Amino acid sequence: MERVRQTETELDGRRFIPAVEPPYRWRDWASPDDGISGEALIAFINNDQATMPGGETGLGLFAYLRQLQGDDSGDRRDVIATVFRGAVNRMINGYLLRDVINKVDEIHFASSEEIHTLGTLYESMLREMRDAAGDSGEFYTPRPVVRFMVEMLAPKIGEIVLDPACGTGGFLVESYLHLLPQAQTIADRVTLGRSVVGGEAKPLPYLLAQMNLLLHGVEFPQISTGNSLAVKVAEIGERERVDVILTNPPFGGEEERGILDNFPPDRQTAETALLFLQLIMRKLRRRVVQGKAPARAAVVVPNGILFAGGPAARIKEELLTRFNLHTIVRLPNGVFSPYTSINTNLLFFDTSTPSEEVWYYEVALPDGRKQFSKTSPIQSSDLAACAAWWSSRVEEPRAWRVPVAELLASGCNLDVRNPQAAGRASIKDPSALLEELATLENQILEQLGLLRELDAETRIQ
Repeated sequence: MERVRQTETELDGRRFIPAVEPPYRWRDWASPDDGISGEALIAFINNDQATMPGGETGLGLFAYLRQLQGDDSGDRRDVIATVFRGAVNRMINGYLLRDVINKVDEIHFASSEEIHTLGTLYESMLREMRDAAGDSGEFYTPRPVVRFMVEMLAPKIGEIVLDPACGTGGFLVESYLHLLPQAQTIADRVTLGRSVVGGEAKPLPYLLAQMNLLLHGVEFPQISTGNSLAVKVAEIGERERVDVILTNPPFGGEEERGILDNFPPDRQTAETALLFLQLIMRKLRRRVVQGKAPARAAVVVPNGILFAGGPAARIKEELLTRFNLHTIVRLPNGVFSPYTSINTNLLFFDTSTPSEEVWYYEVALPDGRKQFSKTSPIQSSDLAACAAWWSSRVEEPRAWRVPVAELLASGCNLDVRNPQAAGRASIKDPSALLEELATLENQILEQLGLLRELDAETRIQ
C-alpha cells in the first residue's frame, strides 16, 4: 500500500511522507537476502533499544511501530501503532523466524489474487480461533448469515455502514466487499474507505478486526475502542447517525450500573442485546435524504427477546410504532453451535414508516438434517430460498405475515409460530421432540431470568 501511495503522490507532484521510515520498512530489514537473523533479529524486533540493520543504534522495531502517531484522524500511522501496541513476538529462535520471514516475502503483495488468498486465509484463522475460544467465541458470526444480511440491506456508495459490536469485523468486511464493485471513480474509492465503521470493546477482537479490514483493502479501518453502550442514547444527535447498521450484538451478558444509566429508566435491562437494540434504534438516520433509501438495520437476536415482557416489551413497542419492522427471519437450530443452543432470529427494520405488518420467514433445514453444527454449519444455499422470496413477499409454507395491531395486543410478543407448521408433520420422532424440549427449557430459563429482573426492579421502586 505504501508503494502505491508513493507512486500516486509523486505522479501528483507532491512530497511523499511514508508511514514507516527506514530502516523499519519491510524492504529494509526483511526482504534482503542477507538480512539479519538469529539473536540479532530477535533483539531488533523485541528490544526497546537495538542495533539497526545498518549498524547504528535506535528504537527496536516493535517499540518504533508502537510510538507512531499520525497528523490527523485518517493517518495510517495511527492504525499501525494501534495494531502493534498489543503485539508480542512469541518466537524465540531467530533463525526459525528468519525462515518465516523469507516465506512471507515470497508473497506477491502487488497481486490482487494473492492478497485475496491472504485475506481468505486470515478469515480461516479467525474461524479456527473461534473454535478454540469456547465461551469467548461469541464474536464470530457464520459468514453465510453475514453475507445474507448484507445482501438484503444492499448498502450503496455514499452510505455509512456501522457495526457497534463488530468483533473481528465480519460484517464490515462483507459490507466493504459488497460496496467495492460500486466504486467506479477515485472519489468513490475515497468515499468507500470511509463507508464502514465499527466499535469493539474487547482488545483481541479489536486488533483482529483492524488486521481483517487491512487485509481486505481498507486502508484506514475506522473502529473505535471501548463499549459502544457507554453513551446516553437520548443525547445521540442526527450528526452521529448512520444509514445502515448490521450487527450480532452480544447477548446473555450483563452490563454495569453506569452503562444502564445511559438508557431510559423503564427500559433498563441486564440483557445486553436489548441495550444494543435501543442503541441501534437511536443510531439510525431519521432525516430523509433525497436519492437515499431510508436508514435500515439487520440485527441478530436470541429467541428470548421475541417473547420477553417488561422492559423488553416496551422496547419492542417502540420498534413497532416508530420503525418499520418488516421482516423476522427465524433461523434453524444450531446456527451458532456449539457456543449456544438458543434459537436465533434476524430482525430487519427501517425508518420509513411505523410498522403495519411483520413478515416471518422460517429458514428450513436441509433434507435429512435435524440441526446445524460446528462440523456441518449453515451454508449460503440454505438461505437462498429466503433471498429468492424476499422481493415477492407472498405467503407460502415457510412465510407468513402478522398485522402489527395483533402483535401490540399480545403485549408485543413477536414469537409467532408458523401457522402452517402443524400441517407439515403430524408425528415427530423422539430426537425432534427432545430438541423441542431443550429449546423450551432455554426459553423458560430466559423468562425466569427476566422475572427475577422485574422482581428486583419492583423492590427498588
